[in-house]
Amino acid sequence: MMTDAAVEFSDFRVAALAGGVGGAKLVRGLDSVLQPGKLTVIVNTGDDFVHFGLQICPDLDTVCYALAGLADPMKGWGRADETWQVFTSLAELDAPTWFQLGDKDLALHLERTRLLQSGWSLSALTRGFCDRWNIRSRVLPMCDEPFRTRVRTAEGKLLDFQEYFVRERCEPKVQEFVFAHAENIQAAPEVLPALLEADLVVLCPSNPWVSIDPILHLPGIREILQEKVVVAVSPIIQGKTIKGPAAKMFAELGIPPSSLSVLDHYADFLDGFVYDALDREVFQNYDAERIILYGTDTLMKTDEDKTRLAAEVLRFGQNLISRKAP
Repeated sequence: MMTDAAVEFSDFRVAALAGGVGGAKLVRGLDSVLQPGKLTVIVNTGDDFVHFGLQICPDLDTVCYALAGLADPMKGWGRADETWQVFTSLAELDAPTWFQLGDKDLALHLERTRLLQSGWSLSALTRGFCDRWNIRSRVLPMCDEPFRTRVRTAEGKLLDFQEYFVRERCEPKVQEFVFAHAENIQAAPEVLPALLEADLVVLCPSNPWVSIDPILHLPGIREILQEKVVVAVSPIIQGKTIKGPAAKMFAELGIPPSSLSVLDHYADFLDGFVYDALDREVFQNYDAERIILYGTDTLMKTDEDKTRLAAEVLRFGQNLISRKAP
């Protein structure tokens, strides 16, 4: 039986750009209020890396676990009811344990690596995992070829993102972000068509620098967004992030860590911006002639919060579409 929200958005097609825990939370809400197959999630793969010879895709896994109901409800990432026997044994061998690998999570990395080595694309094997987990929405890696986000620190070191984020616990001061990839890298085959077919594009409350910018860096993405109705949800509330180092990164790059800075970061293609109501004063003197603003409670502590916010974002997007229609 369809919910009221599913009826309300029955023919609405949405493409969401996402990465990290904040992105996964809103994606779960969008999935719950849209009809099956109407949501396509394009996920950052700049965080991917190889560890113990295994292909690790942190953002893809976080989004898929959230949609499948498998995510650890406390951490927001990793598997619920995880066990740690392999991790414990690695520690006993004095092996590198800075990146935690739970037993269930490890099984996924093993099978992903096996399939990649057998010739599968990352898109195809992700689709296979989603089918197995009965995920209703389509989940796409942003590209099938390796794309690496690196952090150049104030000391001049160049760190892979997971080295900075997990091993160094985000402590080094950020000087710039460097995207490393093949010269002719392209978006995964289904990504651009999904954006073109969408009625609305949603930028989830993910880190603008390391979760959304890698997707925007791919050829053709920004050009399509210029022609679509696009709504972004701020990951920053009163100068802070609920999870992750986005606010710290803004400050270290010389940009005020605020929801207004997030809006400015996307301003060249944005139609609407959702910010937390606690930041209302930030936008008190903002001229919202081109980019329309919507303030609400953006905290997502429960599944009910995710569903509520998702429905509000979609209604806001529908209003923008109506305003933009000739």
